[in-house]
Amino acid sequence: ATENVLGQAVPFVGEYGISRNPESFVSEAYRSYFTDKQRGVVLRLSKDGLTPVSDHGMKDWFRDNLKTTNTIVGSYDDRNDEYNVTLKDRVVDGQLAPTTVSFREDVKGWVSFKSFIPENAISCANDYFTIKDGQLYKHYDESVDRNTFYGNHISSSLNVILNDSPGSIKSFHTLDYEGSDSR
Repeated sequence: ATENVLGQAVPFVGEYGISRNPESFVSEAYRSYFTDKQRGVVLRLSKDGLTPVSDHGMKDWFRDNLKTTNTIVGSYDDRNDEYNVTLKDRVVDGQLAPTTVSFREDVKGWVSFKSFIPENAISCANDYFTIKDGQLYKHYDESVDRNTFYGNHISSSLNVILNDSPGSIKSFHTLDYEGSDSR
């Protein structure tokens, strides 16, 4: 290591690293996000240190899927304040099933599986752009039909999963729920 170009090298305490997927690294303000494929985690480096954000409700999913994926692309959507991570060559039941998943800081959780699979993506001036087949696409463009990504329309869907115990009190961070007992 040399201090001539980069300054002082200061390692962070912990067992995590970026493995061989630097394309998953994204920096936004004082936070950085990246994946550790070997350990099956998605990490955030912030003022409070290194935190495995994949532990927020998707620990098992990332542990299973990161290890079998070779290309992991990260991007940050300034407009929605989301870290998007795309597992480009994910395989499910022998079939190619690429997936994009979004993490939000304000709810400390994974809020959405996306319908688009970019080759790369970038935010600029509060606009989110993705690249697919060498073409640049602007998201949140009012002149394009909703749910249309890369020229293909994809229908929206919502899967609601609640536990079977209607008598128990539930607390959700991203969903309003009305029940028989107040909290």
